[in-house]
Amino acid sequence: MYRRIILVALVAILLVPMTAGVMAQDMFDPYAPYRGDTIVVSWPSLYHFNQAATLIPQFEEETGINVEVDFLQYQAMKPAQEVELQKPRTGEYDVVAWVVFTKSEYVINGYLEPLANFFVNPALADPSYNPDDLVQAWTETGGVVGGTNAYLPGPTQALYGLPFGAETSIMVYRADIFEEHGLAVPTTYDEMLETAAYITENVEGVYGMTSRGAAGHQIVHGWLLHLSPYGGTIFDENWEPAVESPEAIASLHALKTIMENSPPGVEANGFGDQANAFLQGDSAIYVDSHKIAAMTRDPNQSLVDGKVGYALHPKVGDAECGLSETGGFAMGIPSNSANKEAAFLFMQWMTSPRIDRQLALIGADPGRVSTLEDPELQEMFPEYAVVVEQLECANPNWRPLIPEWGALNAPILGVYVSEFATGNMTAEEAMAQAAEEIRAEMERAGYYGWSSMDM
Repeated sequence: MYRRIILVALVAILLVPMTAGVMAQDMFDPYAPYRGDTIVVSWPSLYHFNQAATLIPQFEEETGINVEVDFLQYQAMKPAQEVELQKPRTGEYDVVAWVVFTKSEYVINGYLEPLANFFVNPALADPSYNPDDLVQAWTETGGVVGGTNAYLPGPTQALYGLPFGAETSIMVYRADIFEEHGLAVPTTYDEMLETAAYITENVEGVYGMTSRGAAGHQIVHGWLLHLSPYGGTIFDENWEPAVESPEAIASLHALKTIMENSPPGVEANGFGDQANAFLQGDSAIYVDSHKIAAMTRDPNQSLVDGKVGYALHPKVGDAECGLSETGGFAMGIPSNSANKEAAFLFMQWMTSPRIDRQLALIGADPGRVSTLEDPELQEMFPEYAVVVEQLECANPNWRPLIPEWGALNAPILGVYVSEFATGNMTAEEAMAQAAEEIRAEMERAGYYGWSSMDM
């Protein structure tokens, strides 16, 4: 009997530390050290971010961390952020969102904190986060710096941002018009341009396509949507301008044909005008950001709900697929944030699998493959199946994500693409002048110094 008592006591003693350890593990709260802290987030005043902000009270309740959002008009966001990011000590912002072509400039200027510092910390990094589930092309475009070309993946890459509000391009079309006229859904550019011309000529009150066309950034974006599928790039592998290539010239002519089959006033169109032409039923084919899909379902801005179909970005010739846009936004942590850990916890929560699905359900843009592949969500949002397939052909090098892009984009390409589109110059004349000015800008930035040395 005494042996039995001793044995029971011994088992009890051995179980105490194990039970205590399990209890301690169950009671671990990664948010505890930061409860009561307040972080300030700089986001653009756009639909995805406005919808995401509705989940902030849930984050605050679950974590005890307070969040203030400074919503800024999209084009005013970068200058406002730079005022804070340049401060030598503590800036106002703890999380900043950026357009993908801003990332390299922010890193070079020392504005951003590498995210590896947080993902290697077991007290901060959620083991269920599954970063492999983030859409790879969007992570590469929005958050990776230091690899190939200094802004693409490679052995020297580092992660500075997580995709949030990212996008790719697909084709959206008026399924009712296509069915009524017996039109096949285009898979190539030749088919798309032919179909657009047919609709313009044969469907009363409807133009074949819609496009961005305003001089500056907007028309450059409109052109890049077609440059990539045609196999063109802005630079070759030695940073020499490639805008005079046959592929670049062919893509310019495709843009002009699209604009000629768009509603009047296309030369002044930004993204909103282009989208509105489709949403209001004035055009039948749209090729640009997949974000329009949610807009078609919004009764406050759409007259085409229930009348649309979704297809892949057209390809050129017998290419395997049409290389599509990778754009939109990512977000990261400023180097001069006073609340880096709490900021990371906020970003990790907002981009987690659980919250990514919630974002989808409220009409925002998911950033995870698992969300886009969810059968229930694909039934609710039919564009998801197309987006998943399109992302296999998304091009992270769709435009050069270099600090100099701002000086090349609207001031140079935005002028000469518009000069061609409006008939003031031939494509060859416009791109010859653009190439000369681009090269001068890149030479001033020091891109050709190493090539002149005898290695």
